[in-house]
Amino acid sequence: MKLWTWIGGGVAVIAALLGLAALNREAIFMMIAHSQLPHVAPNHPVTWAEGPAAPAAGDRPPNIVLILADDMGYNDITFNGGGIAGGQVPTPNIDSIGHDGVAFMNGYDGNATCAPSRAAIMTGRNVTRFGFEFTPAPVAFERMVGTEHEQDDFVLPTFFKDRLKDMPPGTTRGAAAVNNLAVPTSEIMIAKLLKTRGYHTIHFGKWHLGAAPGTRPEQRGFDESLGFMAGGSMYLPEHDPDAENSKQPWDPIDRFLWPNLPYMVQFNGSPMFAPKGYMTDYLTDEAVRAIKANRNRPFFIYFAPNAIHTPLQAKKEDYDALPQIKDHRLRVYGAMARNLDRNVGRILQTLRDQGLDKNTLVIFTSDNGGAGYIGLPDINKPYRGWKATFFEGGIHSPFFMRWPGVIPQNSRFPYPVGHVDIFATSAAAAGATLPGDRVIDGVNLLPYVTGKATGRPHQTMFWRSGQYKVVLDGDFKLQTSDALHKVWLFDLAHDPTEQHDLSAAMPDKVKALKALIAAQDAQSVKPLWPSLLQGPIFVDHPGNVPQKKGEEYILWDN
Repeated sequence: MKLWTWIGGGVAVIAALLGLAALNREAIFMMIAHSQLPHVAPNHPVTWAEGPAAPAAGDRPPNIVLILADDMGYNDITFNGGGIAGGQVPTPNIDSIGHDGVAFMNGYDGNATCAPSRAAIMTGRNVTRFGFEFTPAPVAFERMVGTEHEQDDFVLPTFFKDRLKDMPPGTTRGAAAVNNLAVPTSEIMIAKLLKTRGYHTIHFGKWHLGAAPGTRPEQRGFDESLGFMAGGSMYLPEHDPDAENSKQPWDPIDRFLWPNLPYMVQFNGSPMFAPKGYMTDYLTDEAVRAIKANRNRPFFIYFAPNAIHTPLQAKKEDYDALPQIKDHRLRVYGAMARNLDRNVGRILQTLRDQGLDKNTLVIFTSDNGGAGYIGLPDINKPYRGWKATFFEGGIHSPFFMRWPGVIPQNSRFPYPVGHVDIFATSAAAAGATLPGDRVIDGVNLLPYVTGKATGRPHQTMFWRSGQYKVVLDGDFKLQTSDALHKVWLFDLAHDPTEQHDLSAAMPDKVKALKALIAAQDAQSVKPLWPSLLQGPIFVDHPGNVPQKKGEEYILWDN
């Protein structure tokens, strides 16, 4: 009897422990994730390579500063009369780039998610030409996002476990495995091209294009690189007294990021070390120092902070400056945008202070639209859709260029242009010759914005993420989803916010645009790795709103 009592008691204890583990699944996951974070050394100074003591005689090509925001929605700046919280978070410095130069009113991202979009910027090519179709992510992330959902959801995500066998060797196990998912080394990046014209090239912030040997920024044409190789970083340690945090409990992406992201940077592949203060401030501090060090030679700076991507972390100074915003999450988000705008202003002011302003091409854009999973409904207004959708909200971003004396002030360019054009435009400004051994999908936009060329730079533009494909031909845009057996056709000239699907009324147009997609697919290659997840994204409401039958959604492959 005593034995059975012990056995019964043991079973009860085990059941209680299992129940406790179930209740604290997230806490246990966080403990395991934190235990696997890499060692991060204390902050130490960075020594930037110094340019010549005096500029060379004669003309020199313009400096080029490319500022790439992360997950910034079309309505996150006040340039177009909107802005966060109904315009309560002014963005005068970002806006000034558009006012002092050209605003591309139909500027399109390279993709609806970050890494492929960045690859399109760096190479000037549609990423399906070289297989970098999906955003590199750890298998644990893909599994979490591909399996977790809210209790009442009726459209569920899918994790394709059977496709793990098709992943490239060394990409599925271990914390560093994701580093092997990289842009092929055969691709020529803009930094390498600009070095042929004597540019000193520097990268700041997020890379997300590979970190295996040969794929890091300092091995792809950048003389110097300060930032992080993965898709994100903390802005401050979670419990830093200067941090205002906002977590989104409904979002598996958010639940993955908080325990898994380190607060660290690397300099030219050095061991990891801590930044000094808030990440966006720190990267800007160093960018200011680098501009001063290179004032007497042409330079290309790729400034790619993770702002305003999740995790939502604001600096108290910026949070406290927005007491009029009562919603905590919106206030944190607005504070992050306020901080980014101030730091953009510091970069612009440094160019002025160093006498470089008039000989610098400044480009500002975002890698993709604002994310629906943060739960804020207005970030992409007036457009429908979110990051990871090819509705306008996912790929139609702020896109400005400023070059005093070359690009007329307060210009507005109406026709579609894209991230792929940054490569050719920068090369033309620098006097560099484009590679002749491959298709470059981008075009030099300078003749169009200076009045030397007219018309559309692009008749046709394409996007693809697995079975989800899109073509924009003239003003007609067709989205196709093989997984949903569905198409959407919009006439953006008369319906720029995609309210009226014309696919049933115009079957011949659908057929013609599908043929364009098929022709583009014939020029594309197989993805370098398979999509491991497919998840629903509802087009007309953010992720914190319950799914509703009859509402539009897409299935996102990654």
